[in-house]
Amino acid sequence: MAPATSSRTLTVLAAAGIGALAYAVYFDYKRRTDAGFRKRLRKEKKKLDKSVAEEATSAPASGNPLGDASVPTAEIIAAMKSIKDDQVPTTPEEREKYFMAQVEKGETLCSQGPDFAIEAALAFFRALRVYPSPVELIMIFQNTVPEPIFKMVLEMMRLDVKGRVEGYYEVFPPRHMSVSTKTVEITDPSGATALKRILVADRDFTAGETIYKERPIVSVLDPDLEGKGSHCSQCLRQIDDGAALRPDGDRLTSAFCSKECEAKLKAESQSLLFGPEYAIPIELNPNEDPEYSKKREDAQIAFARFVHESGGGRTHVTLVARFIARQVVNETVKLLPTSHPSVPTETDEWTGHGYTLFDHVERVRFLELNADEDEAEQLRAILKANLQGLEDFVTNERYTVLIGKMAYNAYGISFAGGRDDKPSPSVRPEDVELTRTPNGTARQVGAGFFAVSSYISHSCDPSARPTFENGDSEMHLVATRDVKAGDEITVSYVDASVHDDEDVVQARYRRRKELARGWRFACQCDRCEPRLNDESKVEPIVSQVDREGALGQSPPVASDTTTID
Repeated sequence: MAPATSSRTLTVLAAAGIGALAYAVYFDYKRRTDAGFRKRLRKEKKKLDKSVAEEATSAPASGNPLGDASVPTAEIIAAMKSIKDDQVPTTPEEREKYFMAQVEKGETLCSQGPDFAIEAALAFFRALRVYPSPVELIMIFQNTVPEPIFKMVLEMMRLDVKGRVEGYYEVFPPRHMSVSTKTVEITDPSGATALKRILVADRDFTAGETIYKERPIVSVLDPDLEGKGSHCSQCLRQIDDGAALRPDGDRLTSAFCSKECEAKLKAESQSLLFGPEYAIPIELNPNEDPEYSKKREDAQIAFARFVHESGGGRTHVTLVARFIARQVVNETVKLLPTSHPSVPTETDEWTGHGYTLFDHVERVRFLELNADEDEAEQLRAILKANLQGLEDFVTNERYTVLIGKMAYNAYGISFAGGRDDKPSPSVRPEDVELTRTPNGTARQVGAGFFAVSSYISHSCDPSARPTFENGDSEMHLVATRDVKAGDEITVSYVDASVHDDEDVVQARYRRRKELARGWRFACQCDRCEPRLNDESKVEPIVSQVDREGALGQSPPVASDTTTID
């Protein structure tokens, strides 16, 4: 098992990086093209250096330019609370002005002595919150800000990160869904114990009652259906013959059931990945290279060809692409005035309370896979063709983690029991992508990543079942038996029924093999635990799967799991 902390750190850095990436590109553009902007930066830097030099000259013998400016953590916490509701500017111009003002304020307060130390640190911390490269600014602060003030800024950063980490589960899942997460201790087959987050009911539910409804953060059609016009590329709903809407110039030849679905997917990811219209507003992307559009089109066509020709179905790749595209768009529009037509009028439920889509995905479990570097390169090419610099986000490591997240958490979407016409996979059985679905992956029309439902654990005797009763990608989680408040909610990741051509032992073998291949664990639920009368039949099954290579790789690692053996 790989260290949970290293993978968690990787995805936390990814979240922070993409959140500031669009602004960083703008900031760098201004530094390169705006002489006035560069002049103001140099002026502020000189003023700060001069102030520090003067303070050092008049410093007391102790070497501390502010005397004893140490402040108890309790006072820093109180100061942090005072700025909790501060409105942070959103547009690049407003952020630039805000940054300069806070640095100048911090500099002035530093010169007024230890009584103003905490206010000075708050000013520098405010500046840090809007700077596109926090690590770079911290290094500057370390060399220019008096040591006691700098230490306070670091403590404020620590408290801010701690508050974001601990506060996440206070607002997630949304209270209206009547479920919450809970940390429990688990024991794996080797006897090692670890901590794991599960989903529990907040109230009683009766069998057949809908526990909650949830729309996916991203969803995709199976490759063999994409472009046929039989299903909507946004909501996955089946479309009547001849009723599909097909936008001009779409590289994926996508189809939509309505203008609303077409507009929604374009705004979220389609324009960036496959559409002729630019997803990045021209105000933030002033590239006038005549070959720019051609490069963008070529990158999109190449990725669309890959989606259509992906053999056994590489839905996880498209899920990752749509996820990244949606986050890029979300962060980009934050840099525009609220009156700009690109800014959505509705609040995204998954990006409220100061959290981004990456705050959701970085906390869920994932599989350790060997992702294809060529796939990552195709995605980098599209991002670069939309906005120079975006491609730096999709490193091979980061892409591999995201693929592992989708592989572990994606749900198969099917209607009325599923379809019977899905082509047989052209890859080896152990390489077939699997998704969480009680109908079986072979019967799905597509897949989706759901923020809340990613926390649901597997059981071959589940307490709930994902259904898609509206005929679209919205999941209805329905209780399969009575569920009491505080009970864990479980679903079956595979078809747990006993087929007509198999007995109980054969059905157990089939589903345990699928679980081992798809999620890399040996199921320990009550239906799968070896019984005295057939123990000899069950145990060799796991060994056989291991010989086939499904269990030979590292087990799934939860980014929010801490091993405690």
